Amino acid sequence: MRAETIQTADGTQIALRVYEPDSPDHGNVVIGGAMGVRQDYYAPFAQWLATQGWRVTTFDYRGSGASTPAGGLRGFKADLFDWTHDYEAAIDHAHAALPARPLYLLGHSLGAQLPGLLNNQDKVSGMLSVAAGSGYWRENAPKLKRIVPYFWFFLVPLATRLCGYFPGKKLKKVGDLPTGVIMQWRKWCLNPKYSVGAEGESVRLRYANVKFPVMALSITDDELMTLRGTHSLINLYENAKREVQRIAPGDLGVRRLGHFGPFRSEQEFKLWPGLARHLSSFALPAAA
Repeated sequence: MRAETIQTADGTQIALRVYEPDSPDHGNVVIGGAMGVRQDYYAPFAQWLATQGWRVTTFDYRGSGASTPAGGLRGFKADLFDWTHDYEAAIDHAHAALPARPLYLLGHSLGAQLPGLLNNQDKVSGMLSVAAGSGYWRENAPKLKRIVPYFWFFLVPLATRLCGYFPGKKLKKVGDLPTGVIMQWRKWCLNPKYSVGAEGESVRLRYANVKFPVMALSITDDELMTLRGTHSLINLYENAKREVQRIAPGDLGVRRLGHFGPFRSEQEFKLWPGLARHLSSFALPAAA
């Protein structure tokens, strides 16, 4: 693993890591992380994927993980469009290393939502979405749906106003987030059409411009996302070839999987080989 700092198009420094295989037989994978999840969390999976012949890149969005500014998040300006630019920079960096090989995205939750906004979609050959949905609160999993009105209408506005950022670590909710990120995400999650509904026609067209294939894995015991929410998200990529598959813990011989389980080390012999096969399948010719 090699840790690097790269510069985005607007001059912001973000931290990323590159996991180099002995031989990059398959090409690039860029892992887009979930909201509030540091790139460290994906390290075991990234290391394993590199042993399978993939060059893997992980990164921290600005204002999170190793991309947190030295002065902290109070007053730090960033929103989800900025995070998309961070994603673009990671893609550009990976593509430059292997320009003749395919580059695939593996998006966990938010990491499968932002690619519809990318300006460098032409460098992407496919996306594997894991445990991702639209985020619209009425399509959240039942337990989450019961508490999320309190979160969006009371806790987030109050805590953000008091602290100058969202202090998720102290509150044990999501993680520390810049004000612009959490408030824009709030706007998305309160709209039935999520990002497209909240941001308007220009964003709908950006999703509609996506031509790379999208494979989405929906997890039956996901405590945050539902199958309905997954379909809502994937259907935003209206002109892409897309498919949704359901995964149950029992299919893998495990008791629990959930929203965050797919990238835990215990899945090395259970789920990870299947994720690698899905990535490889993007390069296979379509069935007649």
